[in-house]
Amino acid sequence: MNFFRGVIGGQAAGPQPSGAETIQKLCDRVASSTLLEDRRDAVRALKSLSKKYRMEVGTQAMDHLINILQTDRSDSEILGYALDTLYNIICNDEEEEQDENAQKQADDLGALFTDKFIQDPEHVTLLLTLLEEFDFHVRWPGVKLLTALLKNQGVQLQGVILVSPMGVSRLMDLLADSREVIRNDGLLLLQQLTKGNAAIQKIVAFENAFERLLDIITEEGSSDGGIVVEDCLLLLLNLLKNNSSNQNFFKEGSYIQRMKPWFEVGDDNSGWSAQKVTNLHLMLQLVRVMVSPVNSPGATASCQKSMYQCGLLQQLCTILMATGVPADILTETINTVSEVIRGSQVNQDYFASVNAPSNPPRPAIVVLLMSMVNERQPFVLRCAVLYCFQCFLYKNQKGQGEIVATLLPSTIDANSISAGQLLCGGLFSADSLSNWCAAVALAHALQDNLTQKEQLLRVQLATSLGKPPVSLLQQCTNILSQGSKVQTRVGLLMLLCTWISNCPIAVTHFLHNQENVPFLTAQISENLGEDERLVQGLCALLLGICIYYNDNSLENYTKEKLKQLIEKRIGKENFVEKLGFITKHELYSRAAQKPQPVFPSPEQMLFDHEFTKLVKELEGVITKAVHKSSEEEKKEEEVKKTLEQHDNIVTQYKELIREQDSQIQELKEQVASMTSQNEQKQATITQQLSQIQQHKDQYNILKLKLGKENQSQSNSQGDVSQVNGLQTEELTQLREEVEELRKQHTLLQTQLDDKDALINTLRSEAAQTAEGSAGGSENTELLKELEALRSQVQSQSTEINQLQTEREELLRRAEAGSSDVVHSSDGSLDSAKMAELESRLAAQMTETERLKEETKSLSGSRADLEQQLASATSTVAILQTEKAKLQTEVQESKKEQDDLLMLLADQDQKIHSLKQKLKDLGETVEDEDDLDAREQTDDDEEEEEEEEDED
Repeated sequence: MNFFRGVIGGQAAGPQPSGAETIQKLCDRVASSTLLEDRRDAVRALKSLSKKYRMEVGTQAMDHLINILQTDRSDSEILGYALDTLYNIICNDEEEEQDENAQKQADDLGALFTDKFIQDPEHVTLLLTLLEEFDFHVRWPGVKLLTALLKNQGVQLQGVILVSPMGVSRLMDLLADSREVIRNDGLLLLQQLTKGNAAIQKIVAFENAFERLLDIITEEGSSDGGIVVEDCLLLLLNLLKNNSSNQNFFKEGSYIQRMKPWFEVGDDNSGWSAQKVTNLHLMLQLVRVMVSPVNSPGATASCQKSMYQCGLLQQLCTILMATGVPADILTETINTVSEVIRGSQVNQDYFASVNAPSNPPRPAIVVLLMSMVNERQPFVLRCAVLYCFQCFLYKNQKGQGEIVATLLPSTIDANSISAGQLLCGGLFSADSLSNWCAAVALAHALQDNLTQKEQLLRVQLATSLGKPPVSLLQQCTNILSQGSKVQTRVGLLMLLCTWISNCPIAVTHFLHNQENVPFLTAQISENLGEDERLVQGLCALLLGICIYYNDNSLENYTKEKLKQLIEKRIGKENFVEKLGFITKHELYSRAAQKPQPVFPSPEQMLFDHEFTKLVKELEGVITKAVHKSSEEEKKEEEVKKTLEQHDNIVTQYKELIREQDSQIQELKEQVASMTSQNEQKQATITQQLSQIQQHKDQYNILKLKLGKENQSQSNSQGDVSQVNGLQTEELTQLREEVEELRKQHTLLQTQLDDKDALINTLRSEAAQTAEGSAGGSENTELLKELEALRSQVQSQSTEINQLQTEREELLRRAEAGSSDVVHSSDGSLDSAKMAELESRLAAQMTETERLKEETKSLSGSRADLEQQLASATSTVAILQTEKAKLQTEVQESKKEQDDLLMLLADQDQKIHSLKQKLKDLGETVEDEDDLDAREQTDDDEEEEEEEEDED
């Protein structure tokens, strides 16, 4: 202990050991000390030196510290010191190190020691196991250490944790810790853990992370909360960004609805704290992640629908129109609303109905466009408004029509400012950024909408007093020819290209102005500077569109004449080279990446995302159109006509085949229905045949009765009357059955006539379709089947008629001899049969009663067995519970015994060391063996004395 007093306490006399020597001695002490207190003091000393001598402690002590974590699990204090020491040597957050070289050296040390720690994955598993300890002095430094490891070597740590059993689940338990410091550091740990690993993100999400994080955000005060809310939102962004599975889980779990209260800002929007601005900014980003254009269209549409139904979109629009909202929050809200309405007709319609709280109320679109064309507004805000307007018009032909309608003469209202007036004002203002934004916004109003392109040709502008109005198309070309700024000209050229593409009428209007084509050819053919090459490329694109979509309605500017003009004035190769410069421009590639216009400076706003798609679509076809000769075009037109004719012929044949298929299908259905009807009739005939057979049997009995009329005359008068009565009833019944058979025969005959007519019809139809259809053979087979069925029905009908005739004859003979016939023997026969049936019935009743009794007794015994089984089951459950308790007690007893044995071993060791010290000091110490021998001698002497006394 004197050593520790020298290290930790006051300075001792003489030369002091260096830091490395001290650390070496401490490490030896940790490795060799058998007393826990000594090891604990040594680890505490290493912790105090770990920041100043980071390299030495990390190099010499790391293995010893890891060994402490493995062996001294029972002492939380030494575990805490070891974890803190490891954290100090691995963590790179050194506040006192301001120098870049020193910071870089610290980062290198952190990475070095992290690699050393994770060389054995069992070390990470050990650390995850220690996090299950509830003791604050173990759990908190363990969380900080694992966070530092993830910061230094995140990918490797993620792989180890991913394959560790219950690794992620143990870390998720940190969010449920009642101690806020551990919960908050657990949030930081999960942030590092979920970065860039989709598999871990899914596991964390399915460990109920969304529910826990949203509960914490609510408890901490939502947007008014502190840094904890920010950490929760950052973790949510990690889980949802670019992870479609988690996004779907978030939507299906109805968590979008729980986001609405975040945006319920009050009327007093003054004095927003920096933390609230940060929180709300992250909340808006979280909404955007769910409806980002890079997500799958189906998932985005579903989230947009949920946001409208739960009122989240309405809440965002309220913030959009509120006063006192900070500029960066307003900008991000505009971007968020943009993506919530993008491509969703319902959301776009709602946004069109939103009004600003002004007097008189103005549509939100108009208010936003006023900000876009106002050069005093911040640049990022103007970009956000442009994006919002683009998203409002994306796949929204109804909205496009409403915007263009505000420019038409019949709908202009002089008392109010419309969207069209603002766009025209921005298009022709002195600010080049306003020109560009207005041109792009107007181009989006025409995107993929031929009707609005034609409608916009009607727009007339009054340029100055006393001069006739000019069309909007003409005014755009006039501004181009005046040589304005590059940004303005690029915007106008994009508008013109979008306007006249795929619209031959607009091409004709453009070419009708005699100055346009010479201006374009002059621009393309000149050798201008680097900045002008982009304008030349766009002019080439515009001229190429005039060729490709030309309907040759103007004699001076047909396709062929325009191509000859290019060949003479510009040169085909030069034209194609200028056209290809557009896609080679660096700003073109940046704009093509995503729909949102994000530019570092206003000067770099040159390309629109949708326009890049148009260029990609048209560049190849325009190049081919320019290189083609007139003969090739004629050949292509002839080929097109031939193909069209061929397509028409194929279409006609397809229609004919479809008609024949439908006819064949109808015939098949008719045959199937007739087959089913025939089967029903056959079943009816079979039933009738069985009835007729029964009647034949009855007639045979009557014949026997008529043959024995001489023998029956000796019977009594009473018997005669009884038999005659029975016979009369049978005859009446037979008459009724005969009448019924006649009716059925008539009905069958009618149905046979109907079938004959239908068969004749089918024959005529089959004969007509046999020449052109492949199903003629099938119809022939079906007709043969029908003929066979018809012949079968006719034969059966003939047999029925014969049976009916025979039956009527028997009835007539029976009626003729009924007055004289008496049969006593039949009565005795019937009585004998009745007696036999009654005896059999009685026997069956007796048997039934006996079976009922057996069933009742079996049911009773089954109930007893079920009761016994239930009691036995409960007894087994009780015994199992008691067994589990006993096993737990046995385990606890074993653990206590082990602890006692360890304590006894320590005591023995201490006693032994003390005895040794006493011996060294010259004291006489008796060992346990000597004591045992002395005790044995004393016992022997006492026994001898007792024997002598007895003697």
